[in-house]
Amino acid sequence: MSSEPGDPTAVERAVAERTDAPTDGETVSLDVRNLGPPKPLRETLERVEALGDDDVLIQYNDRTPQFLFPRLDDRGYAYATVETDATDAVVTAIWPADGETAVSDERTGEGEPTAGDVPAT
Repeated sequence: MSSEPGDPTAVERAVAERTDAPTDGETVSLDVRNLGPPKPLRETLERVEALGDDDVLIQYNDRTPQFLFPRLDDRGYAYATVETDATDAVVTAIWPADGETAVSDERTGEGEPTAGDVPAT
């Protein structure tokens, strides 16, 4: 797998077209493919806490982050896994839900076995 997250413009366009993510704020990229568990979960949760109301975090992972989704639900974030040919990574868009129910396009796949044991920060 390449270490580059892909064409950021194409990924952002796919996120805008295929999700309800806001488009007025900043888009922040986080590539966690080279991090071992539980670092992808921790890094992502730290980053989403810093998002503004209209910001979107784009996480690039080597698998669907299934242990992340319940944590995002608990914290009030919306998310969607986006398929795009612009990268070989699993792309998950995350944004503040504003009271909406968080939804994912894909909740299956390989997980991070130790990530569920990480206490919420």
